This record gives sequence, structure tokens and C-alpha cells, in this order.
Amino acid sequence: MTQKENYDLIVIGSGPGGYVASVRARQLGLKVACVEKSARLGGVCLNVGCIPSKALLDSSEYFHLAKDHFAAHGIRIGELSLDLHVMMERKKQVVEELTGQVRKLLEGNKADIIHGTARLVGADRVEVSNHSDKSLSPIILEAKAILLATGSAPVTVPGLEFDGKNIVSSTEALSFDSVPQHLGIVGGGYIGLELGSVWRRLGSEVTVIEMLPKIAATLDGQIGRALERILTQQGIAFRLNTKVSKAEIADNKVQVTLEAEGSTSSLNFDKLLVAVGRRPLTKNLGLEDIGVKTDSRTGQILVDESYRSSIPAIYAIGDIIAGPMLAHKASAEGIAAAECIAGLPGEVNYDTVPAVVYTWPEVACVGLTEEQVKERGIPYCIGTYPFSGAGRARCMGEKDGFVKLIAQSETDRILGVHIIGPRAADMIAECVLAMEFGASSEDIARTVHGHPTFAEALQEAAMAVRKCSIYAS
Repeated sequence: MTQKENYDLIVIGSGPGGYVASVRARQLGLKVACVEKSARLGGVCLNVGCIPSKALLDSSEYFHLAKDHFAAHGIRIGELSLDLHVMMERKKQVVEELTGQVRKLLEGNKADIIHGTARLVGADRVEVSNHSDKSLSPIILEAKAILLATGSAPVTVPGLEFDGKNIVSSTEALSFDSVPQHLGIVGGGYIGLELGSVWRRLGSEVTVIEMLPKIAATLDGQIGRALERILTQQGIAFRLNTKVSKAEIADNKVQVTLEAEGSTSSLNFDKLLVAVGRRPLTKNLGLEDIGVKTDSRTGQILVDESYRSSIPAIYAIGDIIAGPMLAHKASAEGIAAAECIAGLPGEVNYDTVPAVVYTWPEVACVGLTEEQVKERGIPYCIGTYPFSGAGRARCMGEKDGFVKLIAQSETDRILGVHIIGPRAADMIAECVLAMEFGASSEDIARTVHGHPTFAEALQEAAMAVRKCSIYAS
């Protein structure tokens, strides 16, 4: 066993939570080591999650536009063909560039990067094995504080275990070497809908199978229904209130048995993507050995408002603690936890963490849904405005979708904003900032927005809350 020098903070995991925490801790003067088991930094998000999926979503959208929309703009390009290999190589390059930037960021801030598999062997000690120097036995790192930021992995379903070829997780669905003729997706959440959109645009027949009566169940109901309608128009088939009871592989096809309303049926797919959620990556971390308490139902680590676990020197953030499994949520927690470890006040306002679905049109939301407002008995007003009424959207031919703003009816304070439409992912930032400052719908309504822009639809929705818009009916 080889002894390493002591640190103020050891961060386990270099994803959006871990690397951000490492940098913030270094900015605050702490001596930091960041341990990563993979060869590349950046975690799931940069390597097999957010970044590669968005690269493919953008590439497939360009292909879709060239195939179905350019002609309407007077652009004729003749016979169109897809080079999937080039598309995948571009995705790979984007990933390599961004993971390389993470390394430069950590090195530039003088955080030690240690590659290997970490395991807690004490409240202040971490054992790192399988590290880059194969000539050395496992090493021991000591620190005043340890921050766990190991992320999550796809949930497996009994009877639908991943084989990496026919029955796949989101990781393999980002790297198919050919376009599946028929892609089945188990799970109608964000991941399934985004990857379904990619392969539908590239030519796959796509069927989404969902146990619940609706897709994207966490969305505002009105937004979710609009998304289902639009995706159906794009050619994605939905089998709701349907359970997959069995999957068998024969002749390189996946035969799936479905159960719905007391009857059974079957479908054949070239590939079956199982995307029913993610689980915290805490196995083999040594949590049980040193007494770190976890939630018996979810397996997530229990932490206090300072991200401290049941062992005072051990902290946790991101997908391995409660809350939405979102990269930007992990990054915010990484900053807050580093500040708490350094003795400063650090916190995250979970009421204003946005969520985005990168289908087209995009969906973005922050705050309470209409269903949640009703459940809590809060008096409210709603203002909506369709993108079909926005000049910029009409110029682009992107008329689907609308903005929905929910405000407290007595104080006019914004409770939630839900957008389905072009550039929703960027528009939501204004709404997050407004809610951080406790803004009212009138504040947004009286803020001058550029013309013509998509954001004008937000202003019109805010005006509609008080029925003062000159355009809204």
C-alpha cells in the first residue's frame, strides 16, 4: 500500500458536479484531489449523456430540415443521403474537445487529477486502485473532507437486461452503427423521447412504450399533452398504459410481449432501448463499511442542508442525493458544497432549478406545474400565448407550441413557467432569473423585449395573466 500526501478535499467523480466542486474548492484555497475511474474526465454527462445526445439531436435536426423543410425556403439540394459514420465522428469530436477542456480547467486551477477506482476506507481516507501507474499497489489518500459525486447509471428491468447489442441502454443508443428499421423504447421520459427523436429523424420507425397514461409525467399536464401530440405528428408511435412483460431475441430481432387493458400483444424491433430511469452509482464505494446512511427506497445518500452525510467529514452531491438527476443541479450543488466545506454559506434554490427536454420543439420549465398549484390549494392565474402569434416564430416556420405562465392570483408572484416551442431551452433562463428575484408576471409584462424574438411570446403570456394583452384572446 502506497501512501499519498494529505488534502483538504478529495472529490470522487469528475462529472458536472465533481469537476465544478473541485475548481470552486481550489478557488477558495483548498488543496484538492479529484479521483476519476474512467480514462476521460467529465462523467456520464460529457461522455455518454448530455453532450453526445445533444450533438446527435442537432445533427439529426439538420438532416430533418434538409429533407423536409429546406424546399419551403427555396433551397433545393437534390438527392439527400446520410453518412452516419461522419455524424458519429462529429459527436465523438465534440465529446473529446469538451472533456479535454475539463482537464485543462482542473489542471489550470492546480487540482490533482488521479485516475483510478475510489473506495472509502475511513471517514478521512480513500483507497484508489486500478490507477494509471500499474507498477504501484492501491494508494491511500487522506483529507479533511471527502465529496462524493459519482453520478448515476441506467436502471435495469427484470427480463429486459441490457446485452449491449439488441437490448440497450442510452449509452449504446448513442452509438448505433446503422439506423434501426424499427426502434422500440421502453419509457416515455426525457431520455427516451430525445433519443427517439434522433433516430426518428434519421429514418427509424419509433415506438415508445410507457406504463403510465402519459409521457414525460413530471411535466405540466397541458405541456405534456401538447408534446405527445406534436411527436405523434412527427411519426413517433406511443403505446401508453402498456407494460412490457417479456423480451426475446431471435434472428437478431427483439420480440416484445406487451400487456395492456388485460390483453397481450407482441411487437418486433431491431433494437430495444430501455430508458425507465437512472439509479445512483454508489455500489462498491464502501458506504456501508463506514456507516454512511442511504435512503432505503432509492439508495441515494442522505445529506443535510450543507450536503454533509451521516459521517460529518463526508459530503455528497448530484445524482446520488435526492432531487432531479440533472447536470446543472449537480454543478450548483458542487459549488454550494465546496463553499460549505470551506466554511462559507452555500446553498441551492431548488424551487428555481429548470428542466429541459431537447426534442423539437424543445420543452423547458421551472417552478410549479398547474397540477401542483391545485394540489397545494394556491390561488392562481394563468397566461398563455402561442408561438403562432410570434413574428419570429412565423418567419422560421416554427409555429408549434406555446408559453404558459402561472402566477399567484393575489400577489401576482410567478409560481412557474412552462414553454414548449423553439428555443425554449434558452428562453427559460429569463424565467429562472425572474423567479430568483421574486418577480411578478407584471414585471415580465412591462419588460421591453426585442422584436421580433421568440421571447415576445413570454411577454405576451405574462400580459395575458392580467388579461391586458392586445394580442391574446
